[in-house]
Amino acid sequence: MDLGNAARDTGAEWIGQPLHEDVAPRTRPVLPSRDPFYQPPAGYEHARPGTVLRSRNVELAFLGLVPQKFTATQLLYRTTSMNGEPQAGVTTVVVPTQRDTTRPCPVMSYQCAIDAVAGRCFPSYALRRGAKAIGALAQLEFLLIAAALAEGWAVSVPDHEGADGFWGTPYEPGYHILDGVRAAQNCERLGLAANAPVGLWGYSGGGLATAWAAEVCGDYAPELDVVGAVLGSPVADLGHAFRRLNGSFFSGLPAMVVAALTHTFPELDEVIQEHATEEGKAMLLRIEKMTTAHAVLRWIGMDMGKLVDAPLEQILQTPQVQAVFDRIKLGTAVPTPPVLIVQAVHDRIVSVDDIDVLIESYCSGGANVTYHRDMFSEHMLLHPMSAPMTLRWLRDRFAGRPLSAHMTRTKWPTLLNPSTYRGMLRLGVISAKVIAGRRVERRPLSQFDQ
Repeated sequence: MDLGNAARDTGAEWIGQPLHEDVAPRTRPVLPSRDPFYQPPAGYEHARPGTVLRSRNVELAFLGLVPQKFTATQLLYRTTSMNGEPQAGVTTVVVPTQRDTTRPCPVMSYQCAIDAVAGRCFPSYALRRGAKAIGALAQLEFLLIAAALAEGWAVSVPDHEGADGFWGTPYEPGYHILDGVRAAQNCERLGLAANAPVGLWGYSGGGLATAWAAEVCGDYAPELDVVGAVLGSPVADLGHAFRRLNGSFFSGLPAMVVAALTHTFPELDEVIQEHATEEGKAMLLRIEKMTTAHAVLRWIGMDMGKLVDAPLEQILQTPQVQAVFDRIKLGTAVPTPPVLIVQAVHDRIVSVDDIDVLIESYCSGGANVTYHRDMFSEHMLLHPMSAPMTLRWLRDRFAGRPLSAHMTRTKWPTLLNPSTYRGMLRLGVISAKVIAGRRVERRPLSQFDQ
Protein backbone atom coordinates (compact mmCIF):
# COMPACT_ATOMS: atom_id res chain seq x y z
CA MET A 1 0.00 0.00 0.00
CA ASP A 2 1.35 3.44 -0.98
CA LEU A 3 1.34 5.74 1.99
CA GLY A 4 3.51 8.36 0.33
CA ASN A 5 0.69 10.87 -0.02
CA ALA A 6 0.46 11.39 3.75
CA ALA A 7 1.27 15.08 3.50
CA ARG A 8 2.08 17.49 6.30
CA ASP A 9 -0.80 19.03 8.16
CA THR A 10 0.10 22.64 8.82
CA GLY A 11 -2.52 22.98 11.51
CA ALA A 12 -0.96 21.84 14.77
CA GLU A 13 -4.20 21.63 16.70
CA TRP A 14 -7.44 19.68 16.73
CA ILE A 15 -10.53 21.89 16.73
CA GLY A 16 -13.08 21.33 19.46
CA GLN A 17 -10.80 19.52 21.92
CA PRO A 18 -8.82 20.63 24.96
CA LEU A 19 -5.61 21.20 23.03
CA HIS A 20 -3.09 21.94 25.71
CA GLU A 21 -2.73 21.38 29.41
CA ASP A 22 -0.18 23.04 31.68
CA VAL A 23 2.02 20.96 33.95
CA ALA A 24 -0.24 18.85 36.13
CA PRO A 25 0.01 18.98 39.92
CA ARG A 26 2.80 16.87 41.36
CA THR A 27 0.90 13.63 41.67
CA ARG A 28 1.96 10.21 40.51
CA PRO A 29 1.30 9.87 36.75
CA VAL A 30 -1.46 7.55 35.61
CA LEU A 31 -0.63 4.47 33.55
CA PRO A 32 -1.33 4.99 29.83
CA SER A 33 -4.19 2.50 29.83
CA ARG A 34 -6.01 4.66 32.42
CA ASP A 35 -4.94 8.12 31.27
CA PRO A 36 -7.56 9.94 29.16
CA PHE A 37 -4.80 11.92 27.47
CA TYR A 38 -4.01 8.85 25.36
CA GLN A 39 -7.58 8.53 24.05
CA PRO A 40 -7.96 10.29 20.68
CA PRO A 41 -10.91 12.62 20.09
CA ALA A 42 -13.84 11.56 17.94
CA GLY A 43 -13.19 11.96 14.25
CA TYR A 44 -9.40 11.96 14.55
CA GLU A 45 -9.27 9.34 11.79
CA HIS A 46 -9.88 12.09 9.23
CA ALA A 47 -6.82 14.09 10.25
CA ARG A 48 -3.58 13.77 8.34
CA PRO A 49 -0.71 11.75 9.82
CA GLY A 50 1.30 13.96 12.14
CA THR A 51 -1.64 16.16 13.18
CA VAL A 52 -1.44 17.13 16.85
CA LEU A 53 -4.63 16.04 18.61
CA ARG A 54 -3.74 17.07 22.15
CA SER A 55 -0.71 18.33 24.09
CA ARG A 56 0.42 18.82 27.66
CA ASN A 57 3.50 19.79 29.61
CA VAL A 58 4.97 17.18 31.95
CA GLU A 59 7.82 16.98 34.42
CA LEU A 60 10.55 14.46 33.70
CA ALA A 61 12.68 12.78 36.33
CA PHE A 62 15.58 10.36 36.29
CA LEU A 63 14.30 6.96 37.45
CA GLY A 64 11.04 8.76 38.20
CA LEU A 65 12.66 10.27 41.31
CA VAL A 66 15.13 13.03 40.41
CA PRO A 67 13.31 15.99 38.79
CA GLN A 68 15.05 17.68 35.89
CA LYS A 69 15.51 21.38 35.19
CA PHE A 70 13.34 21.46 32.09
CA THR A 71 9.77 20.79 31.04
CA ALA A 72 8.83 18.34 28.32
CA THR A 73 5.83 18.51 26.02
CA GLN A 74 3.82 15.40 25.25
CA LEU A 75 1.88 15.25 22.01
CA LEU A 76 -0.99 12.96 21.08
CA TYR A 77 -1.00 12.73 17.30
CA ARG A 78 -2.59 10.92 14.39
CA THR A 79 -0.48 8.09 13.00
CA THR A 80 -0.89 4.82 11.11
CA SER A 81 -1.01 1.13 11.97
CA MET A 82 0.86 -1.72 10.32
CA ASN A 83 -2.11 -2.23 7.99
CA GLY A 84 -2.55 1.44 7.08
CA GLU A 85 -5.38 2.12 9.53
CA PRO A 86 -5.63 5.33 11.61
CA GLN A 87 -4.10 5.23 15.08
CA ALA A 88 -3.15 7.71 17.78
CA GLY A 89 0.39 7.87 19.10
CA VAL A 90 2.23 9.78 21.84
CA THR A 91 5.68 11.31 21.83
CA THR A 92 7.58 13.23 24.51
CA VAL A 93 9.43 16.24 23.10
CA VAL A 94 12.16 18.24 24.78
CA VAL A 95 13.44 21.39 23.12
CA PRO A 96 16.76 22.95 24.21
CA THR A 97 16.56 26.39 25.79
CA GLN A 98 19.84 27.38 24.15
CA ARG A 99 19.69 27.15 20.35
CA ASP A 100 21.80 28.12 17.37
CA THR A 101 19.66 30.90 15.93
CA THR A 102 21.52 30.92 12.60
CA ARG A 103 19.88 27.70 11.40
CA PRO A 104 16.84 25.50 12.08
CA CYS A 105 17.15 23.49 15.27
CA PRO A 106 17.90 19.86 14.36
CA VAL A 107 15.33 17.31 15.49
CA MET A 108 16.43 13.89 16.68
CA SER A 109 13.98 11.08 17.30
CA TYR A 110 15.35 8.80 19.99
CA GLN A 111 13.82 5.33 20.16
CA CYS A 112 14.09 3.72 23.57
CA ALA A 113 14.39 -0.05 23.87
CA ILE A 114 10.86 -0.51 25.20
CA ASP A 115 11.00 -4.29 24.66
CA ALA A 116 7.81 -4.92 26.62
CA VAL A 117 4.03 -4.93 26.36
CA ALA A 118 3.30 -3.20 29.68
CA GLY A 119 2.42 0.49 29.49
CA ARG A 120 4.72 1.34 32.41
CA CYS A 121 7.63 0.73 30.00
CA PHE A 122 6.43 3.34 27.49
CA PRO A 123 8.76 6.39 27.53
CA SER A 124 5.80 8.76 27.88
CA TYR A 125 5.15 7.18 31.29
CA ALA A 126 8.56 5.87 32.41
CA LEU A 127 10.35 9.20 31.93
CA ARG A 128 7.84 11.18 34.01
CA ARG A 129 8.32 12.35 37.56
CA GLY A 130 6.73 9.89 39.96
CA ALA A 131 6.56 7.01 37.46
CA LYS A 132 6.74 3.52 38.97
CA ALA A 133 8.64 1.77 36.22
CA ILE A 134 11.40 -0.28 37.84
CA GLY A 135 12.95 -2.39 35.10
CA ALA A 136 11.92 -0.10 32.22
CA LEU A 137 14.97 0.52 30.03
CA ALA A 138 13.76 3.99 29.04
CA GLN A 139 14.61 5.27 32.50
CA LEU A 140 18.29 4.44 31.97
CA GLU A 141 18.35 5.71 28.38
CA PHE A 142 17.33 9.11 29.71
CA LEU A 143 21.07 9.75 30.15
CA LEU A 144 21.60 9.51 26.38
CA ILE A 145 18.56 11.68 25.71
CA ALA A 146 20.21 14.31 27.92
CA ALA A 147 23.41 13.98 25.89
CA ALA A 148 21.46 14.74 22.71
CA LEU A 149 19.94 17.80 24.38
CA ALA A 150 23.45 18.96 25.29
CA GLU A 151 24.21 18.92 21.57
CA GLY A 152 21.57 21.62 21.12
CA TRP A 153 19.07 19.33 19.38
CA ALA A 154 15.35 18.96 20.00
CA VAL A 155 14.55 15.37 20.95
CA SER A 156 11.36 13.45 20.23
CA VAL A 157 10.95 10.23 22.23
CA PRO A 158 7.98 8.32 20.76
CA ASP A 159 6.04 5.41 22.18
CA HIS A 160 6.94 3.54 19.00
CA GLU A 161 5.16 0.33 20.03
CA GLY A 162 1.82 2.13 20.03
CA ALA A 163 -0.85 2.24 22.71
CA ASP A 164 -0.98 -1.55 23.09
CA GLY A 165 2.75 -2.30 23.27
CA PHE A 166 2.94 -4.27 20.03
CA TRP A 167 6.65 -5.07 20.20
CA GLY A 168 8.02 -6.70 17.06
CA THR A 169 5.28 -5.43 14.74
CA PRO A 170 6.69 -4.52 11.31
CA TYR A 171 6.43 -1.09 9.63
CA GLU A 172 4.22 0.42 12.35
CA PRO A 173 7.09 1.60 14.60
CA GLY A 174 8.47 3.54 11.63
CA TYR A 175 5.13 5.27 11.06
CA HIS A 176 4.88 6.19 14.74
CA ILE A 177 8.42 7.60 14.76
CA LEU A 178 8.01 9.69 11.63
CA ASP A 179 4.58 11.00 12.60
CA GLY A 180 6.02 11.90 16.01
CA VAL A 181 8.57 14.10 14.21
CA ARG A 182 5.80 15.58 12.06
CA ALA A 183 3.78 16.33 15.18
CA ALA A 184 6.75 18.02 16.86
CA GLN A 185 7.28 20.21 13.80
CA ASN A 186 3.55 20.94 13.55
CA CYS A 187 3.30 22.08 17.17
CA GLU A 188 3.82 25.81 16.74
CA ARG A 189 4.77 26.61 20.32
CA LEU A 190 7.78 24.26 20.11
CA GLY A 191 9.22 26.52 17.42
CA LEU A 192 10.64 23.76 15.24
CA ALA A 193 10.99 24.49 11.55
CA ALA A 194 9.31 22.33 8.92
CA ASN A 195 12.62 22.13 7.04
CA ALA A 196 14.70 21.19 10.09
CA PRO A 197 17.13 18.32 9.54
CA VAL A 198 15.97 15.11 11.22
CA GLY A 199 18.12 12.36 12.72
CA LEU A 200 17.06 8.97 14.10
CA TRP A 201 18.78 6.95 16.83
CA GLY A 202 17.95 3.77 18.70
CA TYR A 203 19.65 0.71 20.11
CA SER A 204 18.54 -2.93 20.37
CA GLY A 205 14.72 -2.85 20.39
CA GLY A 206 15.03 0.88 19.74
CA GLY A 207 17.43 0.09 16.88
CA LEU A 208 14.82 -2.24 15.39
CA ALA A 209 12.20 0.52 15.51
CA THR A 210 14.67 3.02 14.02
CA ALA A 211 15.44 0.61 11.19
CA TRP A 212 11.74 0.43 10.29
CA ALA A 213 11.62 4.25 10.19
CA ALA A 214 14.69 4.35 7.94
CA GLU A 215 13.14 1.75 5.62
CA VAL A 216 9.73 3.42 5.26
CA CYS A 217 10.53 7.12 5.43
CA GLY A 218 11.15 7.55 1.70
CA ASP A 219 7.59 6.50 0.86
CA TYR A 220 5.74 7.43 4.03
CA ALA A 221 7.25 10.82 4.89
CA PRO A 222 9.19 12.08 1.86
CA GLU A 223 8.84 15.71 2.98
CA LEU A 224 10.89 15.13 6.13
CA ASP A 225 14.58 15.94 5.76
CA VAL A 226 15.88 12.75 7.39
CA VAL A 227 19.63 13.19 7.08
CA GLY A 228 20.77 10.08 8.93
CA ALA A 229 19.72 7.12 11.06
CA VAL A 230 21.78 5.25 13.65
CA LEU A 231 20.73 1.62 13.98
CA GLY A 232 22.36 0.33 17.12
CA SER A 233 22.32 -3.48 17.20
CA PRO A 234 18.92 -3.73 15.50
CA VAL A 235 17.15 -7.07 15.91
CA ALA A 236 17.30 -7.84 12.20
CA ASP A 237 15.72 -11.31 12.34
CA LEU A 238 13.39 -11.92 15.27
CA GLY A 239 12.84 -15.52 14.14
CA HIS A 240 16.54 -16.30 14.47
CA ALA A 241 16.67 -14.37 17.75
CA PHE A 242 13.82 -16.49 19.15
CA ARG A 243 15.64 -19.74 18.44
CA ARG A 244 18.95 -18.46 19.76
CA LEU A 245 17.68 -16.90 22.98
CA ASN A 246 15.11 -19.49 23.98
CA GLY A 247 16.41 -21.34 27.04
CA SER A 248 19.21 -18.81 27.58
CA PHE A 249 19.76 -16.14 30.21
CA PHE A 250 17.67 -13.80 28.03
CA SER A 251 14.81 -16.21 27.29
CA GLY A 252 12.30 -13.70 28.66
CA LEU A 253 12.87 -11.47 25.62
CA PRO A 254 11.61 -13.90 22.92
CA ALA A 255 8.74 -14.87 25.20
CA MET A 256 7.77 -11.19 25.41
CA VAL A 257 7.86 -10.90 21.62
CA VAL A 258 5.56 -13.91 21.23
CA ALA A 259 3.13 -12.42 23.76
CA ALA A 260 3.07 -9.14 21.82
CA LEU A 261 2.80 -10.67 18.35
CA THR A 262 -0.22 -12.79 19.26
CA HIS A 263 -2.18 -9.53 19.41
CA THR A 264 -0.90 -8.43 15.99
CA PHE A 265 -1.16 -11.70 14.06
CA PRO A 266 -4.34 -13.75 14.65
CA GLU A 267 -2.77 -16.74 12.89
CA LEU A 268 0.01 -16.83 15.50
CA ASP A 269 -2.53 -16.60 18.31
CA GLU A 270 -4.35 -19.61 16.81
CA VAL A 271 -1.13 -21.62 16.96
CA ILE A 272 -0.58 -20.60 20.58
CA GLN A 273 -4.13 -21.47 21.56
CA GLU A 274 -3.80 -24.87 19.88
CA HIS A 275 -0.37 -25.93 21.12
CA ALA A 276 0.48 -24.01 24.31
CA THR A 277 -0.15 -25.75 27.59
CA GLU A 278 -2.21 -24.04 30.27
CA GLU A 279 1.04 -23.17 32.00
CA GLY A 280 2.37 -21.67 28.77
CA LYS A 281 -0.74 -19.55 28.21
CA ALA A 282 -0.62 -18.32 31.79
CA MET A 283 3.06 -17.39 31.36
CA LEU A 284 2.32 -15.29 28.26
CA LEU A 285 -0.44 -13.44 30.08
CA ARG A 286 1.85 -12.76 33.04
CA ILE A 287 4.75 -11.56 30.94
CA GLU A 288 2.59 -8.93 29.24
CA LYS A 289 2.37 -7.10 32.57
CA MET A 290 6.11 -7.16 33.33
CA THR A 291 8.79 -4.60 32.68
CA THR A 292 11.71 -5.68 30.50
CA ALA A 293 14.21 -6.32 33.29
CA HIS A 294 11.59 -8.09 35.40
CA ALA A 295 10.75 -10.47 32.56
CA VAL A 296 14.41 -11.23 31.84
CA LEU A 297 15.23 -11.96 35.48
CA ARG A 298 12.03 -13.91 36.12
CA TRP A 299 12.40 -16.27 33.15
CA ILE A 300 16.13 -16.97 33.05
CA GLY A 301 16.73 -20.28 31.27
CA MET A 302 13.08 -20.84 30.40
CA ASP A 303 12.59 -23.28 27.51
CA MET A 304 9.35 -22.57 25.68
CA GLY A 305 9.59 -26.07 24.25
CA LYS A 306 8.38 -27.29 27.65
CA LEU A 307 5.27 -25.11 27.43
CA VAL A 308 3.84 -26.59 24.23
CA ASP A 309 2.33 -29.99 23.42
CA ALA A 310 4.50 -30.70 20.36
CA PRO A 311 8.20 -30.35 19.50
CA LEU A 312 8.97 -26.63 19.45
CA GLU A 313 10.88 -26.74 16.16
CA GLN A 314 7.94 -28.50 14.52
CA ILE A 315 5.67 -25.64 15.62
CA LEU A 316 8.17 -23.03 14.45
CA GLN A 317 8.24 -24.65 11.01
CA THR A 318 4.47 -24.38 10.50
CA PRO A 319 3.42 -22.08 7.61
CA GLN A 320 1.63 -19.72 10.00
CA VAL A 321 4.68 -19.14 12.21
CA GLN A 322 7.09 -18.94 9.28
CA ALA A 323 4.88 -16.35 7.59
CA VAL A 324 4.97 -14.20 10.73
CA PHE A 325 8.75 -14.52 11.07
CA ASP A 326 9.16 -13.48 7.43
CA ARG A 327 6.95 -10.42 7.86
CA ILE A 328 8.78 -9.10 10.91
CA LYS A 329 12.26 -9.43 9.39
CA LEU A 330 14.16 -6.26 8.48
CA GLY A 331 15.46 -5.66 4.97
CA THR A 332 12.16 -5.57 3.08
CA ALA A 333 13.07 -2.09 1.83
CA VAL A 334 16.26 -0.06 1.45
CA PRO A 335 16.74 2.97 3.72
CA THR A 336 16.77 6.25 1.84
CA PRO A 337 18.80 8.22 4.42
CA PRO A 338 22.40 7.32 5.23
CA VAL A 339 22.63 4.80 8.06
CA LEU A 340 25.25 4.07 10.68
CA ILE A 341 24.91 0.51 11.95
CA VAL A 342 26.68 -0.34 15.20
CA GLN A 343 27.05 -3.99 16.17
CA ALA A 344 29.20 -5.98 18.58
CA VAL A 345 30.79 -9.17 17.27
CA HIS A 346 30.44 -10.88 20.67
CA ASP A 347 26.81 -9.90 21.17
CA ARG A 348 24.85 -12.55 23.10
CA ILE A 349 21.45 -11.05 22.25
CA VAL A 350 21.65 -9.91 18.63
CA SER A 351 23.72 -12.11 16.33
CA VAL A 352 26.36 -10.34 14.28
CA ASP A 353 25.62 -12.83 11.48
CA ASP A 354 22.08 -11.46 11.18
CA ILE A 355 23.43 -7.92 10.99
CA ASP A 356 25.96 -8.93 8.32
CA VAL A 357 23.08 -10.27 6.22
CA LEU A 358 21.11 -7.05 6.74
CA ILE A 359 24.14 -5.01 5.68
CA GLU A 360 24.43 -7.01 2.47
CA SER A 361 20.74 -6.44 1.75
CA TYR A 362 21.00 -2.71 2.28
CA CYS A 363 24.18 -2.32 0.28
CA SER A 364 22.94 -4.40 -2.65
CA GLY A 365 19.93 -2.07 -2.79
CA GLY A 366 22.13 1.01 -2.98
CA ALA A 367 21.88 2.30 0.60
CA ASN A 368 24.60 4.53 2.02
CA VAL A 369 25.88 2.43 4.93
CA THR A 370 28.55 2.98 7.54
CA TYR A 371 29.10 -0.23 9.49
CA HIS A 372 30.91 -0.25 12.83
CA ARG A 373 31.46 -3.95 13.54
CA ASP A 374 33.02 -3.76 16.99
CA MET A 375 35.44 -6.59 17.73
CA PHE A 376 35.59 -6.32 21.54
CA SER A 377 32.33 -5.05 23.00
CA GLU A 378 29.15 -6.93 23.82
CA HIS A 379 25.51 -5.88 23.63
CA MET A 380 25.00 -3.82 26.79
CA LEU A 381 28.42 -2.19 26.81
CA LEU A 382 28.49 -1.04 23.20
CA HIS A 383 25.54 1.34 23.49
CA PRO A 384 27.13 3.86 25.88
CA MET A 385 30.63 3.26 24.53
CA SER A 386 29.50 4.09 20.99
CA ALA A 387 27.54 7.19 22.03
CA PRO A 388 30.37 9.69 21.33
CA MET A 389 30.88 8.22 17.84
CA THR A 390 27.14 8.17 17.21
CA LEU A 391 26.65 11.79 18.25
CA ARG A 392 29.59 12.92 16.11
CA TRP A 393 28.18 11.03 13.11
CA LEU A 394 24.76 12.65 13.60
CA ARG A 395 26.36 16.07 14.07
CA ASP A 396 28.12 15.64 10.72
CA ARG A 397 24.84 14.68 9.04
CA PHE A 398 23.09 17.73 10.51
CA ALA A 399 25.94 19.90 9.24
CA GLY A 400 25.65 18.41 5.74
CA ARG A 401 29.16 17.00 5.66
CA PRO A 402 29.69 14.47 2.86
CA LEU A 403 29.85 10.71 3.28
CA SER A 404 31.69 8.17 1.20
CA ALA A 405 29.66 6.97 -1.76
CA HIS A 406 30.48 3.39 -0.83
CA MET A 407 29.86 1.30 2.27
CA THR A 408 32.52 1.90 4.89
CA ARG A 409 33.30 -0.74 7.47
CA THR A 410 35.39 -0.47 10.61
CA LYS A 411 36.55 -3.10 13.08
CA TRP A 412 38.58 -0.93 15.43
CA PRO A 413 36.96 -1.39 18.84
CA THR A 414 35.55 1.63 20.63
CA LEU A 415 37.36 0.37 23.74
CA LEU A 416 40.71 1.08 22.02
CA ASN A 417 39.79 4.52 20.67
CA PRO A 418 41.15 7.36 22.87
CA SER A 419 38.40 9.71 21.66
CA THR A 420 35.82 7.32 23.14
CA TYR A 421 37.13 8.00 26.62
CA ARG A 422 37.18 11.75 26.10
CA GLY A 423 33.55 11.52 25.05
CA MET A 424 32.71 9.14 27.88
CA LEU A 425 34.20 11.60 30.36
CA ARG A 426 31.81 14.28 29.13
CA LEU A 427 28.94 11.77 29.12
CA GLY A 428 29.83 11.01 32.74
CA VAL A 429 29.56 14.72 33.59
CA ILE A 430 26.16 14.94 31.87
CA SER A 431 25.00 11.79 33.66
CA ALA A 432 26.14 13.14 37.03
CA LYS A 433 24.14 16.31 36.47
CA VAL A 434 21.04 14.31 35.50
CA ILE A 435 21.40 12.09 38.57
CA ALA A 436 21.83 15.15 40.78
CA GLY A 437 18.95 17.01 39.13
CA ARG A 438 21.19 19.87 37.94
CA ARG A 439 20.81 21.78 34.71
CA VAL A 440 22.54 20.28 31.66
CA GLU A 441 23.94 23.18 29.65
CA ARG A 442 24.58 23.11 25.93
CA ARG A 443 28.05 21.64 25.50
CA PRO A 444 28.20 19.04 22.73
CA LEU A 445 29.50 15.64 23.74
CA SER A 446 30.41 15.00 20.09
CA GLN A 447 33.17 17.63 20.19
CA PHE A 448 35.16 15.22 22.38
CA ASP A 449 35.16 12.46 19.75
CA GLN A 450 37.31 13.83 16.95
